[in-house]
Amino acid sequence: MPASSRALTQIAEALPKIPDKRYFTIGEVSELCRVKPHVLRYWEQEFTQLKPVKRRGNRRYYQQHDVLIARDIRMLLYEQGFTIQGARLQLRDKGRALAALPTASASDSLAAIRHDLESIIKSLE
Repeated sequence: MPASSRALTQIAEALPKIPDKRYFTIGEVSELCRVKPHVLRYWEQEFTQLKPVKRRGNRRYYQQHDVLIARDIRMLLYEQGFTIQGARLQLRDKGRALAALPTASASDSLAAIRHDLESIIKSLE
């Protein structure tokens, strides 16, 4: 494996596991994505896909899919070297690809991928 690929893999593995809960504060998402809260607030302005629920006092509450989108953005910007505009296009294309799949197929595919990844993690432990 080339050194650059190993470095990217190590960065991706360094992110903590996302807990199984419904809502996350901006501080929790900041820790899960290893970026500062002001970066997440900036990304909300730049990426329409990242839309946390805003409640009392304009507090942000992120859901599981928001955390995954934030991690995708982080990967595109920090690990793959995309610009904001390039990352926007990548996310838009990813959304189109998922939208083109039949609903059951997309969820089945994601469940299968998750299962495969969990199997790989178990085999590495």
